[in-house]
This record gives sequence, structure tokens and C-alpha cells, in this order.
Amino acid sequence: MILSIVSHRSMTARVGLWGVAVDQYGYITTADASRIGVPVVEVAKLASRGGLIRVSQGVYRFPQWPVGANDHLMEAVLWTRDPTAALSYDTALDVLDLCDINPTLLHVTVSGRKYPIRRQAAPAGLTIHYEHLDSTQKGWWEQIPTVTAQTAIEQGIATSVRHAQDHRTTGRRRRSVPSRADVGARRAASTPEHGRPECRLESSARRSGFGRSLS
Repeated sequence: MILSIVSHRSMTARVGLWGVAVDQYGYITTADASRIGVPVVEVAKLASRGGLIRVSQGVYRFPQWPVGANDHLMEAVLWTRDPTAALSYDTALDVLDLCDINPTLLHVTVSGRKYPIRRQAAPAGLTIHYEHLDSTQKGWWEQIPTVTAQTAIEQGIATSVRHAQDHRTTGRRRRSVPSRADVGARRAASTPEHGRPECRLESSARRSGFGRSLS
């Protein structure tokens, strides 16, 4: 009887967590578990039995979920364990196809924190920005929280990135979101004299009507 109750509880926990994971590339967090009423101890039990893989502190992944090229971007957002977290700056410019750059870091912005995030084992190349973003400045890209195109452009201009999508080139460029390996390799290969890659977005901002809000 006791074994049956424990088994039912674990199955209920798994089903509930899977329902969250399908919208997060197979990932769940302990915060997700608490939100849907699953005790954190059940998450640890699932992991100990192979039902979940521990990715980092408080972040787990279902091993049955197919591995994808953008997994590390979702992981970076979830690693913060902050519900306001969103891809931003160069990372947002790249995934939204606003800028022809190869980011050397993964940029995530969180809002409304009193203290910075101090946790070990951050995903490779992750840079956290702390600034206020309201709901109109955030959206979604491939189910991952991401700042809007206008916000990404404003952030890029604020950090002296020279912007704009060059419509004179033929065809669309292939997106180059950095993989886990790419982030480390590109950061190691970058040198101070090279600075940030050229990115021309001022004219794109003007064409999109963003320039008026930036002046």
C-alpha cells in the first residue's frame, strides 16, 4: 500500500513537471515544481532514479526530450531562476536577425532585483544585465523570453554597437546563435584590439520608426 502511494506520487509529480517542460525545451526548475505544487524533494527523487538530469543548481532536464540547437539559450534564462529574465543585447540582436554579428557571450537581462545573482556554475559565457524592463519591452523568440526588437536595438545603441540590418545584401544571412562550445571558443579568440563586431543598425532603427524614440 505504502509503495503504491509513493509510486503514484512520483508519477503525478512527473506528469506535472512534464507539462511545464514541454514549453521549456525539456527543462524544469525547482521554482517551477513549487509553483505547480510538486515538493522539491520529489524532483530530487526523480533525478536520482534517472527520470531527470540535473543540469545546474535548481535546473533539471527530461532526458527523453530531444536535444536542440537552442537548448543552451533556454538554460541560460532558467539558470537565473528569475521570472523576469530574458535574452537581450547582442544575443537578442542575433536571434531576432537584427544584426550580423557572432556574439561571444550570452546576454540575459533581469529586472527589479535588489541584489545581483550570486550562484556558482553559470552556463558558459553567460553575462547578466540588471535593468528595468516593463512588459512592453519583452516578448518571445522560439518560446524563450526575449526582449523586443526595439528594446534590443536600444540596448545595442546604448552599448555603442553600430547598428542596422543591411537590406542591400542578397538573401538572408544564416543565424549564428553561439553553441556551448562556440561561446567558449569565441571568447578565447576575441582580442581587445578587435573590439565588438561591426553591426549597422542605425538605419534599420530609422526605417522601423525606432529612431524617433531614441532621439
